Amino acid sequence: MSHKTRVVIGTADCDALGHMNVARYFALCNQNGFAMQGAMGWVPGEVVDGQRLSFAVVHSESDFKSEVLEGEALVVETDISEISDRSATFRNCIWREDGTPVFESHWKSVLLDLDTRRAAQIPASFRETLARYMSP
Repeated sequence: MSHKTRVVIGTADCDALGHMNVARYFALCNQNGFAMQGAMGWVPGEVVDGQRLSFAVVHSESDFKSEVLEGEALVVETDISEISDRSATFRNCIWREDGTPVFESHWKSVLLDLDTRRAAQIPASFRETLARYMSP
């Protein structure tokens, strides 16, 4: 399973060269990842099972596959490619609606305890939920 969001690129998403700014690719993936975590019932910043937990990116690798222009409709898709004791690797893909790939990025993210600001063990209940979002 993955989490998908449709977006239309506007003027504010584009830079002086007329195409989507590099920061916007990452922002779209970040927003989709937080939405996915919320859909799992682990809303970032909220207390769940007595803890405030959220993922924080510690390493990323990205490929820009195609230029994106104002007015284009895109699909942002996020799933998980790996889960360990304290981290998960999120696969972020951005596609045009016709399926043409635009961007792909893998983010290794630690589970952060928002009170101690330290990496935390992924609780068993959260691990089970994360596993449902594993990429095929």
